[in-house]
Amino acid sequence: MPAEPRRASSDAIHPPDPFPPVRTVLLVLHYDGARFAGWQRQAAGIRTVQGAIEQVVERLCGAHVAVQGAGRTDAGVHARGQAASLRVPAKWTSAELRRALNALLPHDVWVAAAHEMHPAFHARFSATARRYAYHVGTDDGVSSPFRRDRELAYARPIDRALLDAAAAQLLGDHCFRAFAVRGTAPADDEHRCRVHLARWTDREGGLVFEVAANRFLHHMVRFLVGTMLDIASGKRPLADVGRLLQARDNSEVSTPAPAHALFLEAVTYPPALYLEPA
Repeated sequence: MPAEPRRASSDAIHPPDPFPPVRTVLLVLHYDGARFAGWQRQAAGIRTVQGAIEQVVERLCGAHVAVQGAGRTDAGVHARGQAASLRVPAKWTSAELRRALNALLPHDVWVAAAHEMHPAFHARFSATARRYAYHVGTDDGVSSPFRRDRELAYARPIDRALLDAAAAQLLGDHCFRAFAVRGTAPADDEHRCRVHLARWTDREGGLVFEVAANRFLHHMVRFLVGTMLDIASGKRPLADVGRLLQARDNSEVSTPAPAHALFLEAVTYPPALYLEPA
């Protein structure tokens, strides 16, 4: 009796996908930067925000998963709106991933929100704007242990009109080469940034500088704050802002303000990239 023809298995007809479906997720992060050597992953033994998150994601997913940040905050800089993108197995919904991460992350990192995004989304390259805030304390209470690690204690008299006039000159599209660390951008980069928000506001106990732009250069916000405070306290003229915006290097910029009072507040993306309500 002839052998019955062998029936093809369903796996032979539809072989398993060697690349299981993945989900692209945006994480909105809060972190205290005091005990981190910045955002970017570094050599073993150096604690960074990216490294801490990737360790937990690897534990959850069983393999290394790259976590890409919207910006590389420096050592000591804090965040209330850092954005990070990653691709995880589709079994992880954004809500479940957020819960799992917050259960395992160290106490100084917290996922404030998570959203499923279009597969083409990238936290850095998809961003249209970033917003920072720098806090300056001008009263005696800035020496409190609850404030001194989050504000710059500034004792010199400040001319608010000069601060406002200096900030107003930053609006628009300018070359900020003088307000950046040398050598941290490619040689052919024109160091141009489009600033659409630059303002000083009064708050209880001091001031806050808010600035938003399409991009920021290394130490840019800190150089801006240091220079504007020097102008407002009479150490240099207001005209220096315009002169520095025309400069080809940073040799005449003021010392950058310290990192501990700087916060990354928010990163903006096109609404069409969100697959879930933002």
